[in-house]
Amino acid sequence: MSKGFINEFKEFAIKGNMIDLAVGVIIGAAFGKIIDSIVKDVIMPIVNFILGGSVDFANKFIVLSEPDGYAGPRTYEAMSKAGANLLAYGNFLTIFINFLLLALVIFCLVKAISKARATFEKEKEQAAEADPADVALLREIRDLLRQKPTV
Repeated sequence: MSKGFINEFKEFAIKGNMIDLAVGVIIGAAFGKIIDSIVKDVIMPIVNFILGGSVDFANKFIVLSEPDGYAGPRTYEAMSKAGANLLAYGNFLTIFINFLLLALVIFCLVKAISKARATFEKEKEQAAEADPADVALLREIRDLLRQKPTV
């Protein structure tokens, strides 16, 4: 590795980007658990109610091949333990729904933060443009003096 690469990495780490990234990962992991709970405990019961039964995506699968003479229950857990070759699309579907919800919530948060930041910057610019009261008063006096005829 070149010294330039190492120096760039040090600069990257010192600027705080790594710390921000670490905090983001930790918060993201905790937030992921919240989204998982929303899907499992809120959304899925509503879907089950609408569809009039128990729709458990986690237990949806396609049997690609099952062990010879298998006579056990046809659940994902039992067939998986028995050595069946299963295409577990239900688990993927659950994770995909979690991802979509997480992406939507993060998008909304980023959008709200960007809007708040833009509002803050606009207020900051307006405050910088406004003259202090004493400067405005002095300009007003100057303008009045210019209007008076000189003797």
